[in-house]
Amino acid sequence: MCVACNHTIHRTSHHFGWNRDFAPVLTARPGETIHFECMDSSAGQLGAGSTVDNVRTLDFSRINPVSGPVFVEGAEPGDALKVTIRRFVPSGIGWTANIPGFGLLADQFTEPALHVWTYDGAALAPALYGPGGRVPLKPFAGTIGVAPAEPGLHSIVPPRRVGGNLDIRDIGEGVTLYLPVDVPGALFSIGDTHAAQGDGEVCGTAIESRMEVEATLELVKDARLAAPRFTTPGPVTRHLDAAGYEVTTGIGPDLMTGAREAVTRMVDLLAAEHGLNPVDAYMLCSVCGDLRISEIVDMPNWVVSFYFPRIVFS
Repeated sequence: MCVACNHTIHRTSHHFGWNRDFAPVLTARPGETIHFECMDSSAGQLGAGSTVDNVRTLDFSRINPVSGPVFVEGAEPGDALKVTIRRFVPSGIGWTANIPGFGLLADQFTEPALHVWTYDGAALAPALYGPGGRVPLKPFAGTIGVAPAEPGLHSIVPPRRVGGNLDIRDIGEGVTLYLPVDVPGALFSIGDTHAAQGDGEVCGTAIESRMEVEATLELVKDARLAAPRFTTPGPVTRHLDAAGYEVTTGIGPDLMTGAREAVTRMVDLLAAEHGLNPVDAYMLCSVCGDLRISEIVDMPNWVVSFYFPRIVFS
């Protein structure tokens, strides 16, 4: 339990989607620290005892619950909500799934698949995956944001200018995130916690894992932010860099096509070199490989690269 926290929001206080009319579960003063109990992105539908059949019957109306919302005293449209992530308390259980119709290569991987992870929530030692794979962990919050100005219920799935399902793996411990405030009180919520993810989250899921999060909420008056921005306290890839990378590329006039080609080539490479089933290689790419735009100026062709950390199999 957080002895320095001013409030606790229990995981029963969650909601699906964003709505400026949701009643706040808490009113906080700027500068207060809140202990959030967060659910995993399936709202408990997938977990330690799950099988691939549970992926087939997943209820998408219960995807990505977020804990909150918090009404921040004094927050007004035009301000920025300054969110400092203090600490994560991981559960030690997670899952990664290939969900039919979802993900960068959904047309290639049409059948459901599931990997259930167990890991040391205190030591955060690399988590086992398949024959010889060990994935370095780095907890973060995938969905973090405030209510939009537009009335009505808005889907939790797409990210938006006030945050939401950003899935930026670097919004971890020590990071300061600034979110544009669109409604009085901001109405801040957080959830969709992950134990690890690659940049791109290419199969659509990371190591989805229930966690508790401690965050301090402050205000920057009249900041006039156009979109979220954040500051990291140090390097962001140190947990992956030690043994170098295998890199595949996609080259052509369309960035999405290039991204798909780069990931497909890495899936093929991992399957051939490490004896993985292609869908297992695809899910592994999602939790620890990084999509990067390497070149976007030498028209008419752009270069997208996919970096897979060699430390996973070293």
